Amino acid sequence: MALLTVENMTHSFGGLTAVRNYDLSISPGQIVGLIGPNGAGKTTIFNLITGIYAPDQGRVVLNGEDITGLRPHEIASRGLGRTFQDLRLWRHMTVLEHVMLARYSRLDYGMWGAFWGTPRRWRQEAAAEKKARELIAMLGLSHLADQVVINLPYGAQRRVEMARALALEPKVLFLDEPTVGMTPEELDQIIAIIKRVHRELGLAIFIIEHRLKFVMELCQRLQCLVFGEVIARGTPEEIQNDPKVIEAYLGEEKVA
Repeated sequence: MALLTVENMTHSFGGLTAVRNYDLSISPGQIVGLIGPNGAGKTTIFNLITGIYAPDQGRVVLNGEDITGLRPHEIASRGLGRTFQDLRLWRHMTVLEHVMLARYSRLDYGMWGAFWGTPRRWRQEAAAEKKARELIAMLGLSHLADQVVINLPYGAQRRVEMARALALEPKVLFLDEPTVGMTPEELDQIIAIIKRVHRELGLAIFIIEHRLKFVMELCQRLQCLVFGEVIARGTPEEIQNDPKVIEAYLGEEKVA
């Protein structure tokens, strides 16, 4: 049974159809990638599924619940976490503070606990910090936990954003261009980290990415999007050798 399903999703901006009749099915623990040229509508699809935009038609079902039209925080609370192509970090907060801030959304000690410092509050906050530090360690950031993010290398900042998304305890993790701006060394590092996250947390993952090495190594299935429509679906090998994909997107970038 699919964990996340998107059915016949279409969206227009004015007279321009950005996404047309888009379908998606992700099973528990599956890694699916979405590739395509710039302007194809990939991030628009992420924004439609995660509630930033409302689709003109179609529906999104997460874990058996129709979440179409819900607000982003409501969708996040139901188990869909995401990162963004453009980093959205608080420049003068530490790594630990970023992840703890996300963990606070899972606490329920209420106003009484906040004002009076009840034992329940202290237990929950201690457990939240423990979980935050575990996630920071999983992403190879323990030695940077007390550093403000403005002082971190770009690749480390990307991992902070991923740790923050994981702190919401998602069932499905959306990664929007997670390797943008990374060096080849950082690329290898993030591949290893995503493999570890997938292995240890058992998450379903949906990835937008341009780097073919990245999706070929990580994804079990791929979609290729061109002008808002999926022109091919299949395994990485099938997509790599699909004539329509080669003509529309890969060209000389085809991976050997």
